[in-house]
Amino acid sequence: MMALLQRVRQARVEVAGRAVGEIGAGLLVLLCAERADTTAQSDKLLAKILKLRIFSDAAGKMNRNVQNLDGAGQMGGLLVVSQFTLAADAAGGNRPSFTAAAAPDEGRRLYDYFVAQARLLHPLVQTGEFAADMQVSLVNDGPVTIPLRVAPSDATPR
Repeated sequence: MMALLQRVRQARVEVAGRAVGEIGAGLLVLLCAERADTTAQSDKLLAKILKLRIFSDAAGKMNRNVQNLDGAGQMGGLLVVSQFTLAADAAGGNRPSFTAAAAPDEGRRLYDYFVAQARLLHPLVQTGEFAADMQVSLVNDGPVTIPLRVAPSDATPR
């Protein structure tokens, strides 16, 4: 399972001209489930995202996570957007292959699981719409963009 994190000052997802998810300061999480991914990988990825210290402290060092943006307990938002194109393989030519991505039903199951777990562990979670044509706008803060991947061997089996 993989995610591309973008530290944002704000982010918004629209579908057919209507906002479906919006946050202020926090993380835009572009999320991709790959074939054979598990809920254990999802859990490990979410734990890493919530603890990742990529927000600046008073000295300008990346010492804060999304659950403690200011050192006084202010939480940032999570905007979780499904993006199967993170699994793209363009090594074979000019048209990327997406065969590494989970099948749509399995991708939706893992995406929904990730979002449900995120909502249990973090109070500020917004989403896009799975498999929709979405327009994502953001103000990248830094910019800070970090790819994360949890391989099957990295996750504890359930």
